[in-house]
Amino acid sequence: MLDKKRPLIKPWALNLLIILSLAGCANPKDTTSKKVQIRKVEAKYTLFRDGKPYDIKGAAGISHFSTLKEMGGNTIRVWDTTRLATILDSAKANQIAVIIGLPIFNSDYKSFYDDAAKTEVQYEKFKSIVNKYKNHPSVLMWCVGNELDFPFKPSYNNFYKAFNKLTEMIHQDDPDHPITTTVLNFNKKYIFNLITRCNIDLISFNIFGRITYLRDDLKSVSWFWNGPFMITEWGVDGPWEGTAQTAWGAYIEDTGNKKAEQYQDRYKEHMPTESTGFLGAFAFFWGNKQEGTQTWFSMFDEQDGKPQVVDAMKYIWTGKHLDYPFPRVKYMLLDGKGAKDNILLSPGQSLSAKVLMLNKDKIKYVKWELYREDWYKKNNLHNDKKLRPIAQEIKTDQFLENNFVVPEVEGPYRVFATVYDYNGNFDTCNTPFYVVTDK
Repeated sequence: MLDKKRPLIKPWALNLLIILSLAGCANPKDTTSKKVQIRKVEAKYTLFRDGKPYDIKGAAGISHFSTLKEMGGNTIRVWDTTRLATILDSAKANQIAVIIGLPIFNSDYKSFYDDAAKTEVQYEKFKSIVNKYKNHPSVLMWCVGNELDFPFKPSYNNFYKAFNKLTEMIHQDDPDHPITTTVLNFNKKYIFNLITRCNIDLISFNIFGRITYLRDDLKSVSWFWNGPFMITEWGVDGPWEGTAQTAWGAYIEDTGNKKAEQYQDRYKEHMPTESTGFLGAFAFFWGNKQEGTQTWFSMFDEQDGKPQVVDAMKYIWTGKHLDYPFPRVKYMLLDGKGAKDNILLSPGQSLSAKVLMLNKDKIKYVKWELYREDWYKKNNLHNDKKLRPIAQEIKTDQFLENNFVVPEVEGPYRVFATVYDYNGNFDTCNTPFYVVTDK
């Protein structure tokens, strides 16, 4: 039976509804004087730049701007302010817009945020950067932090105070450019805390394998948030996402052409481009990066050669492929075994490596390299600089087949092969193995 003396909506719930009705986290005033702004047009959020709709076709990286432009991309996202002047000028020369990352400390650095003097130094440094570059024509947005945590507990109040002081400063000093921040994957609690405790213009997500759930995740929060958003990092599955492993924990990496297929399929099938809040996405990583291996996320080699992934991005951005083929690796075998066979070898024995191709036409050469595994450390941290290969006598005349001498030191290793054609395009593959000694 209904108690007529009891209010139908409790005060706290009413307050919550009021907050949510006001919280767009991203519906700035429609002031057409702003250089870059987000407007809601016919129930859909749209980014405007210099008064015209701007459809982000983005990549996350710090280089290869001319190739980005050539492939149909128009925006780059950088994580910090290192070499920022050079990056902005290069972007301008190639008609590329830039989202600038301001790398603030995460909320779990409580000792930092509880120290007012330290947070003031952080504030002043970023205030100086904002005012130095806010008028550069390549600036598109500011991204305050990367993959930050936004907890609710009162013990994090000083983090929110510092975060909001930064965003308020940017809104005041540079009203021409929106502000975002990124969260890892999709965290409902973080989204709620962002829209109720922070003042940003849109939310951004770094999301890889879990992008397959993104449409459902967006629907699950639509009752309290359906604002604008970007995908600031997306791409192939990371090693941390249930990727197949050997018995000793080495992650098994796909070939380059398999990654190209995954980029295309993932964007077509799972990128929520139809969402009313979707403003664009940034493929990861537009450059050459050591993370787990030197090839896992890299879209280029160190000599600016291109794999088929770059062609996949051109197709995503323009609907057209490049007019020349790429080398396409099927897989690699070590002594006739594949990565899933858990290859155990003895020190000093001869190791036969062979690359099988889906196409063999116009192959110029194969670059073979042998490395110790990067991930095999007590602290489980990766290097951010490419490792040095183990010195081996490489017989370059054998092309798709080669022989190595198994290292004497026990532990995990990996053989890499990069197959090049005459245009400098390439495909990659690698196979892990483990050296077992009787000592």
